[in-house]
Amino acid sequence: MRFVFEKLAQGKYDRLRVERKDGVEEIACPKIGGIPHDMVHFAVENTMQGEGFLRRVAGGEALSFRMAPNVTSDQMERLVEVMQADAISGFPPASDLIDMYRVTCDARAVAPYPVTEADIGALREEMARLGRLWAATPLGGTLALEFEHEH
Repeated sequence: MRFVFEKLAQGKYDRLRVERKDGVEEIACPKIGGIPHDMVHFAVENTMQGEGFLRRVAGGEALSFRMAPNVTSDQMERLVEVMQADAISGFPPASDLIDMYRVTCDARAVAPYPVTEADIGALREEMARLGRLWAATPLGGTLALEFEHEH
């Protein structure tokens, strides 16, 4: 399974194409500066090996903005939000990010995943790696990604 991100020249969205054995699906992917939103999902789920939005799609669910809630994907979604904020806010101390993650989980009644400062470091490294790859992708070009560890 491949996740192919296409860098679009105009508008507020890039595109994510999911290539499976049984076909291809596409979805608009919000540009947030740095890497697209769904690439943040990839970074979090690839690093933490948690079953979030993209791993659920890889497992056969439809590529859609609406999925039935489950604890692990809700935990990963909250972590995506926090890592996206981290990239925009200038990388506060990892302990502050973990606190923000817990507050975000509490606000949505989600049991937090046991994130460590080492996890935050690994997530930042993965997002930086993807950021370099994305920056090197020309307008109209694509970047194909696959999870390192399949479930």
